[in-house]
Amino acid sequence: MRRMVFSAVSMMALAAAAVAADPAQTISLTIYNSNLALVQDMRRLDITAGRQRLEFKNVSAQIRPETVALTGKDLGVVEQNFDYDLLTPSKMMEKAVGKQIKIIRTNPATGHETPELATVLSVNDGVVLKIGDRIEVLRSDGIPTRVVFSSIPENLRANPTLSVTVQAREAGARDVTLSYLTTGMNWKADYVALFDEGRSAMTLQGWITLTNQSGVSYKNAKTQLVAGAMETGSDTYNYNYNRPRNSTRQAGTKPSGDKELADYLIYDLPERLTVAENQTKQVSFLDLQGVKTQKVYEYRAGWFNSDPNPNHADVVLNFINRERALPQGTIRVYMRDASGEAKFLGENAIDHSPGGSEVAVKIGEAFDVTAQATVVSSELTSSRKKTRYSMSYVFRNAKSTPATVEFRQGGFWRDADVEKESLKSRRIDASTLGWSVPVPANGETVLTFTVVTG
Repeated sequence: MRRMVFSAVSMMALAAAAVAADPAQTISLTIYNSNLALVQDMRRLDITAGRQRLEFKNVSAQIRPETVALTGKDLGVVEQNFDYDLLTPSKMMEKAVGKQIKIIRTNPATGHETPELATVLSVNDGVVLKIGDRIEVLRSDGIPTRVVFSSIPENLRANPTLSVTVQAREAGARDVTLSYLTTGMNWKADYVALFDEGRSAMTLQGWITLTNQSGVSYKNAKTQLVAGAMETGSDTYNYNYNRPRNSTRQAGTKPSGDKELADYLIYDLPERLTVAENQTKQVSFLDLQGVKTQKVYEYRAGWFNSDPNPNHADVVLNFINRERALPQGTIRVYMRDASGEAKFLGENAIDHSPGGSEVAVKIGEAFDVTAQATVVSSELTSSRKKTRYSMSYVFRNAKSTPATVEFRQGGFWRDADVEKESLKSRRIDASTLGWSVPVPANGETVLTFTVVTG
C-alpha cells in the first residue's frame, strides 16, 4: 500500500450541487479553559433564490454538529450535514469494496504499463482483489502500481465540511455567520515571578498558552478568552470534597477592568492571532512590577497527633494582585543569587483570583525550619462527650537569621475551648486556630496549649 499511487476522475462532480463559499472570511474565537471554543465564521456569500446547498470547508474536525447555527438576512435553514470522513487512499479503498477499479502496473525495466479491471473484495489488513478468474492480494513489493477510481465517493471530503441546505426568498450577496462549538481548543495561564526577598517585592509576568487540536487552523482570528468554571452538561452535581489546597487566602472585591459575561471574565487579546492546527502558542497578557510580596513559613496540623520525626515547614509567598483578576494557572518563581543570576525556586497552581485578592503560593519546603508535635496527654472530660488534649510543638530553626512560623491547627470545632496556651492564638476559620511562632536563629521555640474539643 505504501508504494501505490491513487488517482481519480470527475472530481468536479463533488461540488456540482453546491454553492461555493467565498474564501474571504472573518473568524472570531471565544476559547474557554475547559477544552471548548465558540467559533464564529463570518462570510459574504452570493446567494441564489430558492433552495440551495452551501458548503463550509475547513471547519473544525471536532465540531459539535448539534450546536451549529447559520444566520443571514432572509435565509431559512432546511438541513445541515457534517461530513468528517476525510479523503485518504485507505478511505477510497474502503468505499470501493464490492466495486470495480482499474489497476495499472508498470514494468520497472521497460516502463510498459499493463491495465487491468479488478473488483475490491476486502481491505482488512491488506487489499484483496478479484482479477478475472483469480484472487490476488495487492502487492507492495516495489512493483510500481497505481489505482484509478472512476469518481470520488460523495461523502468523502478533502477537509472537514459542513453543508447547509437553505431557502432564500431573493438572490443577492449577503453576510452570513456560521457559529458552532468545538472541542480540541484550550487555554491556560502561566506566570513567571522574579522574587526579590530583600525588597519584599516581585515582578509578575503572565502568559496565555493556547492549544489547538481541533483539526483545522484559524487565520487572523479575533480571539477572546473566558475564565471561570463552566458546567458542560453533567447529569448530576458532584461536589469535589478533595479539592486541592486553595491559594486564595482572602478574596478581593476590586473590579478587574476586564469584560464580564454573566459570572465569567472575558480577556480580549490585543491582536488578531493565527492559531495553526496542532500548535501551541503563547501570548503575553500581564506585566506587573513591584508587587508587594512576603515570604512566610507555614506549618499545618489537621488533628492532634504525635510526630515520630520532625516535619519541614512550607515556604509560601503571599501577595495581593491589586491590578486585575488573575485566571487560574501555574506560577513559577525565580530569585537572583549572589552573582545576580536568576535561579528557579519552585512552582504551584493558583486559583481564579478576583482583583484585590490575597494569594498564597507554596514554592517548596524549608529544610532548615521544622516542627514536631507531641501529644502530652489526652483524656475524656467528666461528661465523656469531649476530649482534653495537651499538645507540645517544637519549632526549630537552623538558619542564621530568625524566622517566624505561621502555624495552623485544625480540630477546633464551634464548641472547642482553649484552656491555656503559651502564645496567643487567633481564629482562622470555623475549625482552625493560628499562631505566629517566632523562632530564633539556630534555636527553637516550644508552643504548648490545652484544648477541650468534641
